[in-house]
Amino acid sequence: MRRLALLACLLLAACASPLPPRDPGQAWVELYASPSDLLMADELDGQRLDDGRYFQVTPGAHELVARFQFEVPGGGGWNLMSEPVQRTCEIRLRYADFAAGQRYRLEARPLVSSAQAWLYDDQRRVLARGKVLRCGTF
Repeated sequence: MRRLALLACLLLAACASPLPPRDPGQAWVELYASPSDLLMADELDGQRLDDGRYFQVTPGAHELVARFQFEVPGGGGWNLMSEPVQRTCEIRLRYADFAAGQRYRLEARPLVSSAQAWLYDDQRRVLARGKVLRCGTF
């Protein structure tokens, strides 16, 4: 319960503060997951981020790490009557050609008790696929 209250406070705080203006000299990466799930930016090129709602990167190659939280019905085991479990996956995405002024979209979806993620350009073309580093109840 305490964890849920903390998450709600973080989400409300994130929603309350406006996103910074986009820098035309950088690429903007928005994050998307279904409304029942949570996808947050965690690291950019090995450095932790202060604001998990987006990535803003210089042109060129970058490594993005995001945290994806979703609910697994029945805890992901054989007993489907058990309570659902909150699962968190760390996803790494590497892309070499971020362009200044361009907008990208990182999307994640659950895959049983793991995850899938893709990076799209503004024409909805898949540019890269994320790699799941680890998943668990952490």
